[in-house]
Amino acid sequence: MDNKLYHKSVMVNEVLEYLNPLPGEVYIDATFGAGGHTRAILQAEPTCQVIAIDVDKDAIDINSIDLKEEYKDRFSIFWGNFINITQFLKSKGIDKVAGILADFGTSQFQIKNKPGFSFNIETDLDMRMSPSHSRITAYDIVNKSQEIELADIFYKFGQEFNSRKIAKAIVNYRKEIGPIKTTTQLAKLVESVVYKKTNSRSNIHAATKVFQALRIVTNNELNSIKSLLAQSINLLKENGSLVCISFHSLEDVLVKQFFKDNKEYFQVLTNKVITAKDSEIAENKSSRSAKLRAGLRN
Repeated sequence: MDNKLYHKSVMVNEVLEYLNPLPGEVYIDATFGAGGHTRAILQAEPTCQVIAIDVDKDAIDINSIDLKEEYKDRFSIFWGNFINITQFLKSKGIDKVAGILADFGTSQFQIKNKPGFSFNIETDLDMRMSPSHSRITAYDIVNKSQEIELADIFYKFGQEFNSRKIAKAIVNYRKEIGPIKTTTQLAKLVESVVYKKTNSRSNIHAATKVFQALRIVTNNELNSIKSLLAQSINLLKENGSLVCISFHSLEDVLVKQFFKDNKEYFQVLTNKVITAKDSEIAENKSSRSAKLRAGLRN
């Protein structure tokens, strides 16, 4: 299956502007995905190298073959979580790089093909980006957590204001009917709890925030982002760029706070968050939520 049919990299021009690829330098694409950003970097500077990382083996298998054939030794890729970025670089004998890019968004390929990611497709309640790197599934969280734990997860990681009602409904369902096994089971249950008018002014599905929270916790996403940001301090050369694209406020807050807390290490290049241009949003609706922040290593 061709991932490119399902995912288009966002804000490519803005990424190149702030990453500013230079001759002979090495850059990290910490979230390879469909490979759009990696390809753009390699094309922008014909003598630079890109080391890519992705926890999703399918993304690597589908999208890295063409890049390897076209760019040879200028492109390499690691299968794993970007939390291990320092370890990956050391294995290649690299201490520092000229730039790091991280796009924290979930690809359309993952949403449509990974079990548990979409409430519109009936699949097992899994939500792991890589079963090889994670044991706990969304099923485990939904069916084994106590009511107060579920409420906290939905509120903290999904910003769901109906978190207590939803958590109570899940626990009651477990007692009266049995475990919640599929995406559609969970989505319908959430819909039955969340009053319809809550989302009447938008096209947002009632279960969106619950699914977001479960995905974040299942994949330990926020802690992984914190680790990547912290490691970037030691991995970037002087004047090296850190470019991050977020798709919801929890991610964006982490990046914004990181730059604020590390002014001795970074000059912030984006005093205001950068969003996609109207022309891009018209062509790629996924870009409407994208927020880019960048900093330059002192």
